[in-house]
Amino acid sequence: MKQFLEVGLMNNTHGIRGELKLILWCDDIEYLKQFKTLYLDDKGKESVDVLAVRPQKNAAIIKLSGIDTIEKAQALKGRVLYCNRDDAEISEDANYIADLIGCSVIDIDSGENYGEVTDVLNYGSCDIYEINAAGKRLMIPATADIVKQINTDKEEILIKKMKGLFDED
Repeated sequence: MKQFLEVGLMNNTHGIRGELKLILWCDDIEYLKQFKTLYLDDKGKESVDVLAVRPQKNAAIIKLSGIDTIEKAQALKGRVLYCNRDDAEISEDANYIADLIGCSVIDIDSGENYGEVTDVLNYGSCDIYEINAAGKRLMIPATADIVKQINTDKEEILIKKMKGLFDED
């Protein structure tokens, strides 16, 4: 499991005092607000203290320690921010997308392995697991009636196959 997870992309400056616009890659701004420290790399070597976070439309405005001019903020434009998973609190039934990718999708009844999760998409109503099934792309809605168990430690997702789930002849 990855220790440091992407929370968003600093895609632009905001104002002249060093604030940055952050495109959120995490669930929401409340998740982001729990961090006092974020990282500029996926190994946790470049830490930066978070001074403030506030919402702005579908993004966030973030103020980082030591970034107090537009020039310093411009130097961070295009960089990804990471969090340390140990600093985060998430509910017991929640999973990080990074932990779902690579999990085998297995039929709870037959034991058939349909393939591995390659991506997690969301178009509004629920997450959709994109599966690579021997070169074929399958999409599985992550609803309670289909996804029966997720075990990221075993890298397995158990599903209940329903009629019409896959393109059956």
